[in-house]
Amino acid sequence: MKHFSLQDILDAEQGFRRDFINCLSGYKSLNLIGTFNQETKVTNVAPFSQVFHIGANPPLIGVLFRPHSVERHTLENVLQNKCFTLNHVTASFYKAAHQCSARWKNSEFEATGLKEEYKDDFKAPYVSGSPLKIGCSLADHITLSINETVLIIGKIEHVYVEEKALGEDGFIDLDKLGTVTSSGIDAYHVGKRLGRLAYAKPDKPVKEI
Repeated sequence: MKHFSLQDILDAEQGFRRDFINCLSGYKSLNLIGTFNQETKVTNVAPFSQVFHIGANPPLIGVLFRPHSVERHTLENVLQNKCFTLNHVTASFYKAAHQCSARWKNSEFEATGLKEEYKDDFKAPYVSGSPLKIGCSLADHITLSINETVLIIGKIEHVYVEEKALGEDGFIDLDKLGTVTSSGIDAYHVGKRLGRLAYAKPDKPVKEI
């Protein structure tokens, strides 16, 4: 195996270091975050791979943003309007989702051909065609002192999921949804489940469920 010390990483060319470090955590979730600007009335949709579970009671989800040292439309919209949506991406529109990361002057919905969708009087737009959509209100935000990244904590207010993927036990089969995952900063994958395993106990063998 090739070894990299901390100094090797710090001495590496910037592009190599960015791609290398972004790959280390493995496969990541991929969501399009939908927001709007209350002043300009322009909607915004952007891809995020730093989205993660925080808690189930109350239902909370975290999103990590890069430092707010330049304009961050999604972050600014969330802080302004106190709400946002998370939308799973599928193979049918992952290229459009990727293109949303470009610096468009108008709405990314207009620029990429993705369609806005509104449900139950929720202010932020969902992405039409996404098989799993989540409406979140802003619960908290924290700027991390170590590198100035911003952690947004959303409280889950609404979930819309295709019924074919929802099990009686609450398990959501992402294979059936066709949810796309990502690695690094520009690679996209479709997952394949190996199996589900029962809750691990020291006195019982591993069991598939």
